Amino acid sequence: MATETNTRPGGDSVHHREGRMAGRAFAYWLTSYRRVWRGTIVNGFLHPLFFLVAMGFGLGELVDSGAGGGIDGASYVNFIAPGLLAAQAMQTAVGESTYPVMGALKWHRHYYAMLATPLGIRDVVYGHVLFVVLRVAITSTVFAMVAAMVGAITSPWLIVAVPVAVLVGLAFTTPVFAFAARQDNDGGFNVLFRFVIMPMFLFSGTFFPVSQLPGVLEVVAWLTPLWHGVDLCRALVLETATPLDSLGHVAYLLVWAIGGLWWTVTNFRKRLLT
Repeated sequence: MATETNTRPGGDSVHHREGRMAGRAFAYWLTSYRRVWRGTIVNGFLHPLFFLVAMGFGLGELVDSGAGGGIDGASYVNFIAPGLLAAQAMQTAVGESTYPVMGALKWHRHYYAMLATPLGIRDVVYGHVLFVVLRVAITSTVFAMVAAMVGAITSPWLIVAVPVAVLVGLAFTTPVFAFAARQDNDGGFNVLFRFVIMPMFLFSGTFFPVSQLPGVLEVVAWLTPLWHGVDLCRALVLETATPLDSLGHVAYLLVWAIGGLWWTVTNFRKRLLT
């Protein structure tokens, strides 16, 4: 059984030095990713790009011609591009926080191997979460560059929107890590993707304003972290952001990220040490 009461060189307990060696866990995930990164191109980059081209430049022509010049004064491709930036961050984060976490817990037991070294629970969690953040940052940056190259996003505020997308990814990473740590099989992931992630992708403002939803569903959309990320990314690149609204969005996303991180550490400790 794994334990956190081992001592490290210098006499400090693992408990007192949790988090100090997260870089070791991060290095493991980074090394593994270097061997399989080609297989992540489709889901992490090409899918949102296809959505951008098909919806923005394809369907967008019909929307722009029938809506009197787009949505809220912006062409449809300019409207959905920042939304897709946030949405693809969510999808990347969730994809990296479900099956890889279950694999490390149940199938390959990487976490148990890490705990057999001087690493503690927080080291294991922080290192893996940091790797997922890196994955989100890479996909967000590449998508933003391509969106700028094809003219879907033209504002220099895109530089700020990319870190917001990364924060969106973090706001999903930590709660999904905690959820994955409680699963005994992958059946729960099917429920998560079908009844949580996909509805959020479709109805959190990525493709149309949530004001077009029925009243109750509009309120539900406001409560989702994705809506806050989409709204902030869109406001930044359309240059309509205000300081108060922006701070509110960031604070809400941080609550999800920090609360999820606490929940993750709690669930990992219960799963790995009992």
